[in-house]
Amino acid sequence: MNIAKNMEVIFVAALAIIGATSFANASSVPAAAAPLAATAIDSSAPMQVVTVSAKRLTAAEKAAAQ
Repeated sequence: MNIAKNMEVIFVAALAIIGATSFANASSVPAAAAPLAATAIDSSAPMQVVTVSAKRLTAAEKAAAQ
């Protein structure tokens, strides 16, 4: 089976399956959401910082890299 010739049929079939499953799921009753847990943030912890110390490439080095 040549997939390139049948790509439109595959696409339409995939849309049909997705549409049918979305309608099937839309009619179900949604479950109750779990209550959100309170999270404690430790503000005394130091913030992590990343420092990049490298020189920039010159135009000649950029040209050589390509």
